[in-house]
Amino acid sequence: MQSKGKLGSIVAGVIAIFLVLICLFYLSFSFVSSKHETNADVYANNVVNAKVGIAGNDSIYNQAYKHYMDSLGDQPVYMGYTLNEARQWGVGLGLDLKGGMNVILQVDMPEMLTSLRNNEAPDSTFNQALRAATKMVNSHQTDDYIGSFVAEYQKLNNNTANFAAVFNNVDIPSNASNDMVVSILRDEVNDMVNNSATNVLRSRIDQFGVVSPNIQVLQGKDGQILMELPGVKDHERVRDLLQRSAVLEFYEVYDANEILPRLGQLQNRLQQDTVYTNSIYPYLDSSRGRVGGAIVGFAADQQAMDEVNAALATPIAQQVLPSDLKLRWSNKPEVLGTDANGNNVEAYALYALKTRNGKPALDGAAVSDASAEYDNQNMRDPNYVSMRMNSEGAREWARVTSANLKKPIAILLDNRVYSAPVVQSVIEGGSSSITGRFTLDEAKDLANVLKSGKMNATVHIISDMVIGPSLGRQAIDKGFTSFIVALFLLMIFMIAFYGLIPGLVANLCLLFNLFFTLGILASFQAVLTMSGIAGIVLSLGMAVDANVLIFERAKEELRAGKNARQAIADGYSNAFSAIFDSNLTSVITGVILMVFGTGPIKGFATTLIIGIVCSFFTAVYLSRLVFIWGAKKEAFEKLTFTTPLSSKIWVKSNFNFLAKRKISFTVVGIIVAIVACSFVFRGLNQGIDFSGGRNYVVKFEKPVSTTELQEVLQKQFDGSSVSVITIESSNQVRVSTNYKINDEDENTEKEITGLLYEGLKPYLRDGMTWQEFSTTDASQGIVSSQKVGPTVADDMRSAAYVAVTIALIAMFLYILLRFRNVAFSLGALAAVCFTAFAIIGFYSLFWGVLPFAMEVDQTFIAAILTVIGYQINDTVVVFDRVRENVGLYPKQDFGETINKSLNQTLSRTIMTSISTLLVLLCIFILGGDAIRSFTFAMLFGVIIGTFASLFIAAPVAYITDSRRKAAAAKK
Repeated sequence: MQSKGKLGSIVAGVIAIFLVLICLFYLSFSFVSSKHETNADVYANNVVNAKVGIAGNDSIYNQAYKHYMDSLGDQPVYMGYTLNEARQWGVGLGLDLKGGMNVILQVDMPEMLTSLRNNEAPDSTFNQALRAATKMVNSHQTDDYIGSFVAEYQKLNNNTANFAAVFNNVDIPSNASNDMVVSILRDEVNDMVNNSATNVLRSRIDQFGVVSPNIQVLQGKDGQILMELPGVKDHERVRDLLQRSAVLEFYEVYDANEILPRLGQLQNRLQQDTVYTNSIYPYLDSSRGRVGGAIVGFAADQQAMDEVNAALATPIAQQVLPSDLKLRWSNKPEVLGTDANGNNVEAYALYALKTRNGKPALDGAAVSDASAEYDNQNMRDPNYVSMRMNSEGAREWARVTSANLKKPIAILLDNRVYSAPVVQSVIEGGSSSITGRFTLDEAKDLANVLKSGKMNATVHIISDMVIGPSLGRQAIDKGFTSFIVALFLLMIFMIAFYGLIPGLVANLCLLFNLFFTLGILASFQAVLTMSGIAGIVLSLGMAVDANVLIFERAKEELRAGKNARQAIADGYSNAFSAIFDSNLTSVITGVILMVFGTGPIKGFATTLIIGIVCSFFTAVYLSRLVFIWGAKKEAFEKLTFTTPLSSKIWVKSNFNFLAKRKISFTVVGIIVAIVACSFVFRGLNQGIDFSGGRNYVVKFEKPVSTTELQEVLQKQFDGSSVSVITIESSNQVRVSTNYKINDEDENTEKEITGLLYEGLKPYLRDGMTWQEFSTTDASQGIVSSQKVGPTVADDMRSAAYVAVTIALIAMFLYILLRFRNVAFSLGALAAVCFTAFAIIGFYSLFWGVLPFAMEVDQTFIAAILTVIGYQINDTVVVFDRVRENVGLYPKQDFGETINKSLNQTLSRTIMTSISTLLVLLCIFILGGDAIRSFTFAMLFGVIIGTFASLFIAAPVAYITDSRRKAAAAKK
C-alpha cells in the first residue's frame, strides 16, 4: 500500500509539473501581448500629444495604435512567434468584457428568391422585378424587399401573375392574394436565413474560435443578420470568412488554343459595334508567350478584370463564345516574371472552363470533410486543404479524373479559381486537395467554410464596427479589484478557521486551480466572458469545498483518537467519494450544456468543466503531496485543523431537520404561491437579449461616461431596459432599449428619439435641435438606428431548454445509478428546481424596487447555471454521507440516518456557503453597477441553495423512500 501511495504521489507530482510548464507557456503569450499593447498605448498617446497637444483625440490615437501593432504584427517578438500569433494565443476577453466586432450582413435577396423559383419556365420579367426591388431598397425607398418584388412583378405581368407556378418549390395557392404571397415568401426566406445562413455563420465563427457569438436576424429588414463577435483580433480575416458563400465546384477546362481565336473574334465585333464600345484587349493580356493550358489571359488589377467582365457580359460575347464556356479569374495573382528593378510582375489569370448544361463536372455537395494540411516537401506551396468526399462523390470524382487524364481540372470556390492541377492518374477513394499558395490561416479558413457548408445565397457586409467593452474600463477594473479582495479575504478566512498550515495548503490549491484553469483556457485560445467567469467562480467554490470536506473528515478522525498522519490519510480516503460524486455530477451537467447550449451557456459550461477538473486535481492530489512532504515534520504532526475560532462551532450539532419538514414545506409552498402570483401580475423584466429592442449609435463632441448616460436614460425610459456601451471611440456610444418594442405605431420611433434627445441634451453640442439629433449623420447625434429582434433566437432558446432539461435528466439518472435509490434523485431534483424557481421569482418580485438593474438576460442565465451547479454539488455531498451511514448502520431508521448525516456535514455546508458568500459579497459591493445584478442573483442563490439542500432535498428523499419501503412491505 505504501509503495502504491508513493507511486501515486510521484505520478501526481509529474502531472503537476507538466501542467505548470504547459500553463506557463500558454499564459506567457498573454503577458507578451499585454506588454506590447501597453507599449502601443504609450506610443499612441505620445503621437496624440505631439500632434494636437492634448490627449483624447480618438481618431489619431486609433491610427497610431494600429500603426504600432501592425508594424510588429509579422515580426518575431517571443520565442520565434510573431506579435499577431502571440495575441491569438493569449487569453482573450469577450465582447462584454473587452469588445470585439459588430457586423451587419445582408443576404443577397435576388439570389435567395431565384433559388426558390421555377428555373425551367422562361420568365423575362422575373429579373426585371428583382432589379426594380433592389433599386428601391438601395435608394432607401423601402426596407421591404419581398413586398416590393411581388408588387413590381404583378405590375410587369398586368396583375395576372401566377406565383404558384413561378415559385413551384414553395407551397403557394394558385388563387393567393399578393399579401398572402408576400407572407408565404417572407416565411420561406426567413426560414432559409434562420436555419441555413445563421447556422452556417455560427459554425464558421465557432471554428474560428469565437466563444459566445451573438447572431440574430434583424426584424423588418429582409435578409439582414446582426453579429457581435467577442475578442476578434483579425478584422479583415473575419470579414472574408463571413462573406464567403462556400460554393465549391470542379470544372473540366478548354485548351487555351481553342478559345483564343474566339476571343479575337469578340474583340473585332466589339470594336465594330456602335452600342457596345467595351474592349477586352487593353485590359486582357493574351500574349501567347504567357498563356497556356486553361489560361487564356491575364489582368493586372481589379479595374482591368471589371472591364473584361463587362465585355464578356455583352450579348455579342454570348453570340461569339461557346455556350458551354465559362471564364473565371484566379483567386490570387500569378507571378509572370520580374521587371527591370527585379520586382515580381503579377497578374490575375483568366481560366477557360467547360460546363455541362451550365453546371460543373462536380460540386461541393460531394465533399464530406476538409482540413488544413502542411506539406514540408513543397517549400513553394506547403499549405493546402485536404478534402474527403462521400461515396457518391468519390465515384463521380473517379469518373471525372479518368476522363481528363493529363488535363487540368479547375477547382473553384465562390467563382474564383484556386488551383487547376493536371490529372496524372485516376483518383479513387474520394480524397483530393486544393492548393493555392495559402498562408496557414487561409488554409484553415478555407477548410472551415468547406466544412460548415455553403450559403443559400451570397452575403455582403453592409456595416461593421469595432465595439468597446460593454462593462467599461472602470467596471472591469472594479471587478478585478473586487475579485482580488475576495480572494485575499477567503485565504484569511481559511487560515482563521483551519489553522495556518491547512489554510495555506488550501490557499495554494486555490491559486493553482485558478492558474491551471486560465492556462488551459489559453491553450484552447478561448475567449473569457461574463458567463465564463461565472463558471470559474463556481469551480473555485468547489475547490474550496473539496478542501473543506477533507479537513472536516480529518477532524472527525482526530476526534476518534487517531494521530495526525493517519487522520489526514483517512480524511482524504473518506472524503474522496463525496468529492468525486459532486464533481462528476457537475461535469456531466457541464458537458451536456456545452454540447446542446449556445452563447453564454456554452461559455459557462466550458470554463466550469475545466475548472472542476483542475479543482479535483489540486484538492485531491496536489494538496496531498504537501501533506506527504511535511508528514514527518513536527508542525504537521501537531495539526488539529481547528483554531480558537472554530474549535467549538458545529462540533456536536444535533438538529432534527426532518422534524421541521412540515414547516419547511409550508414555507416552500408560500414562496411558490407568491412567485406564481408575481409571474402573473408583474412578469419578468426581460433584458434586450430576450425581449428585443432598438439600437441607436450616438456621437458626441467630447468623451462621455457610459455609466452616467445609462443612469440618465434609465429615468427617461422608466420601466424598460436600457444599456449603453462604447462604440469605436470614447465619444460614441450605442444605446439599446426595449421600450415599446412590440408597439408597431409609426410614431413610436419619434417618441423614442425624443426621449433620447431630452436625456442626452446636456451632453450634446450647444444649440443642437431634435431634428439635427434624430437625422442619421456620421458627424453628430444619432449616427445609425436599428430595430433588433430578440438576441436569443427561437433556435437558441430551444437549445437552451433542451440543454437544461437533458442536464437535469442526466443528473437524476447519475444519482440514481450511483446511490441506487430513486429517493435521492427525486430529492436532488426537487432542490434544484426550487432553487432556480425562487431566484427567478425574486427577480420578478423586486425588479424596479431594488436600486440596481434586475434584468433577465444572458448574464442572468449564467448566474442561474452557477447556482444550480453549486446546489447540485451541495446536495450530492449530503447524500454521499447518507449512503455511507446506511452502509455503516444498515438497521438504523432511515430518518435518523438522514438527520445524523445532515448534522455531520453541517459544518462543511455552512463553511462552504460562508466562503462562497464571502467572495460574492466582495464582488457585489466593490464590483460596480455593471455586474451587481449578476452577483446578487448568485448571492441569493447560494442562500436558497443551502436552505434547499437541508430542508428540501433530504426531506423529499426521506418521504419518497419511506413510501417506497411501505409499498414494498405491503407486497
